[in-house]
Amino acid sequence: MILDPGGHKIYAKVLGATMSQLGRAKLETIFLSHQDPDIVAAINGWLMTTDAKAYVSQLWARFVPHFGLDRLVESRLLPIPDGGMRHQLGGAELVFLPAHFLHSAGNIQVYDPISKILYSGDLGASIGPEYVEVADFDAHVESMLGFHRRYMASSRAMRAWARMVRTLDVEIIAPQHGALFRGKPMVERFIAWCEELSCGIDHMEDVYRVPA
Repeated sequence: MILDPGGHKIYAKVLGATMSQLGRAKLETIFLSHQDPDIVAAINGWLMTTDAKAYVSQLWARFVPHFGLDRLVESRLLPIPDGGMRHQLGGAELVFLPAHFLHSAGNIQVYDPISKILYSGDLGASIGPEYVEVADFDAHVESMLGFHRRYMASSRAMRAWARMVRTLDVEIIAPQHGALFRGKPMVERFIAWCEELSCGIDHMEDVYRVPA
């Protein structure tokens, strides 16, 4: 995710934010929600060709350099503490929220209190649908279910996340993959679904057996 202070825009997909759009001097902040290759594998290129700083969970700050981070830019890879932090961007404040184990052990989300958008990373991701916005939540569940049951760590983590997010004024939840959830009723439907979902170790404990 690329954060541009010039127009207070957040580009959710790196490929959609080319240097011709942003320019070297305008690119100030790059946010890495977790350590997966689809998030961080290109970080060396972005840091080498811009003056930006990149933020990632403190858990992964010492692992990201293994993706080939040049020593000349290592000082611009900065850790986010486990409890999250607030980040000033172009005169506005973003909130880096802890969302650990959803799905990464060091997972962070971004909340923009001005637009009231929660950028939820892989939480809420859907596979298959080509629509941009969820209109029928019940029909949409099928495109989320398999991924969330396998990738999200546990229902306890989901419930902790739900309690936290309900304290925020959220109008849109925008996952990294798939359709977004717009409007407070749809946002609450998604939060409640997460809160009640059996997933991860809760759903897979029976596979912990020595293979025959």
